[in-house]
Order: sequence, then structure tokens, then C-alpha cells
Amino acid sequence: MSPLEQSLRQRQPVLWLNDRRQSIAVARAALEFGLADIQEADARLRRYGPLLARLFPDLAPVSGVIESPLHQADKFPNEIMGRGTSSGRWLIKADHALPIAGSVKARGGVYEVLFHAQELAFQDGLPGLEDDPLALASPEARALFARRQISVGSTGNLGLSIGITAAALGFRATVHMSAEAKQWKKNLLRAHGVEVIEHAGDYGAAVQAGREEAMQSASSYFVDDENSKHLFLGYSVAALRLQRQLAALGVAVDAEHPLFVYLPCGVGGAPGGITFGLRNVFGDYVHCFLAEPVASPCMLLRLASAQDRSVSVDEIGLDNRTEADGLAVGRASEFAARQIRELVSGIFTVPDPQF
Repeated sequence: MSPLEQSLRQRQPVLWLNDRRQSIAVARAALEFGLADIQEADARLRRYGPLLARLFPDLAPVSGVIESPLHQADKFPNEIMGRGTSSGRWLIKADHALPIAGSVKARGGVYEVLFHAQELAFQDGLPGLEDDPLALASPEARALFARRQISVGSTGNLGLSIGITAAALGFRATVHMSAEAKQWKKNLLRAHGVEVIEHAGDYGAAVQAGREEAMQSASSYFVDDENSKHLFLGYSVAALRLQRQLAALGVAVDAEHPLFVYLPCGVGGAPGGITFGLRNVFGDYVHCFLAEPVASPCMLLRLASAQDRSVSVDEIGLDNRTEADGLAVGRASEFAARQIRELVSGIFTVPDPQF
């Protein structure tokens, strides 16, 4: 047993540094997509801003752009590490307050639903769509979507993003929720007209149930957090938004001023997409570190392992029980792990009281 695995088994906080991290020039050769795809996703989200503002009036003042503020956190290093122990500038990206879903999942989830709705509308020959993004809110579009189902498996956060957006467009929306999902999230989804199916198992069981249900109907579309390119690209748009916010603050990111970003990680889709975006935007001058609960270090297990498959946390004796319900995932996304294997700088684990 390696020292790393021994520490993980004992739920000791650890820091793993990625010795396979590559320069972006080298890493890009193996990546399945790149900066142009991120820019295209950003453009599509902006195109449908008027539609989102129509569906969610709270977004009208910002033209339907799903974004969070960047807060100064000057007191943070002193509070956490003690005075005089840190230099540089500390900032908090408030993705916990993203519109619609109130979590980092909002950009990716909304993007996936919009992408699917657009595809269906083009296939059906919906009139006016090429010229008017509001065509997706027309009576004809709603009639089309009412015959279709969008489903997802979730601990709650992605379910909110997918379920609320899909229901607002008129889809039949179903969220398969795992045992650790909070009751308030289930209540909120139901208040938006979303069907919530509760499962006694963990995140993996909820996802599998959602997949199996969707396979039984040609009119059902399953949003797969473990394998979706569209979710991943929606998440990656955060990098372009952060680039603009840093520039507005006069914050340089270069060889003399590297950027360090710390991202909570569950199955890996959202932090993976953001890491992918940041490395494509800022190149070698950004270092992304993922944070996982000591009970659920699934991405650390995957990236640090020499095996060619994802290892589940229960295989090393962990129970995957954490108060951080959005991070309670036993097995990492192979898709996300493959995209960030040579991009991420490291992963650390944290006990629940420190989250």
C-alpha cells in the first residue's frame, strides 16, 4: 500500500501534486477540443440571453447572462493561515450564487438544456429560430418540448440547474436524486414542476437509474454529468468570464503573476470544465487545484492511480459520507479525468468542518 493510499484510508488530509502536468502547448495535442469550442459555448449562452431573461425575470437586468461576482477576500489568508504567512491577492468567485441554480452547475446545466432545445427545434423546423432566440419560448416550441423529457441523475446541484431550466422551457423534467441530496433541493425542484425520483443509493446509483429510464423512451434525453461534452464546455465558459473580471480589476496573469485557483470537486465535470477553460485561456500561468472531502477523494484516486479505470472510494474502505452533498461521489468521471489529467496541478482533501 502506498503512503498516499494509507493516508486516504485513514481520512488524513493530503496534498497530491500532479507530476504529469504538461505545458498547454503539449497538452493541447491530446485534448478533444479547445479554446474555439469554449468561445462558441460562450457565444451561444450570450445569444440566448434574451430567452433566459424572458424565462427568468431576475436575469433581465444583466441581459440573461449567467454570471457571479468576483469578491475581494483580503482578510481570508490571515483568517485561515495566520498573519504574515501569505502574499499576493485573494479573490472569491461567488459561483455559489449563480442565477437559476445557485451553484457552479448553472452554466453547464443551462448550456446543455439550451443546446438540446436548439437541436430539437432545428430538427423540427421551428420557424424564426435562426433570427430570433426567443423562438424557443414560442407556443410552437413549448408544444414540441412538452412531448419530450429531459432527465438527470444528481446529488442536487446539477438537478436544480437541469430541472429548473428544462421545466421553464416546457419539457417534462425528471431528476433522479441520490440519498445524500438535501430535502430543500427536492422541495425547490418540485415547486418548479420537476418530477423528483428519490433513490436509497449514492450518486452513482441515481445516475444509473436515470440512464436506464431514458433508454426506455425515444423521447427522453438524459443529461450525463459523467460523459457530457456540452456540460463540460458550458462549465468551461467560466474561464472567459473570469478573464474579463480580472482584467477589469487590473489583475495581471503572467509568468511573474501566476494565478492559483482552488475548485471543489465531486464527479469532476464542473471543476474539470473550469480547469480545462482556465488552462486554455491563461496557459501555463494558471495552476488549478481540486478540493475533495476526505470521505470522497474520487478524482484524486483516479488521477494518482496507475490503473486504466476509475477506482471507487469504497474500494479503499471509505464510506463516501460527507456534509458536502454535491461532492459525495464515489467514482470520478472518466471523461473529465481524461481531459484534465495533464492540466490540473494537484488535488487536496479536506475534513468536513473545513469546507
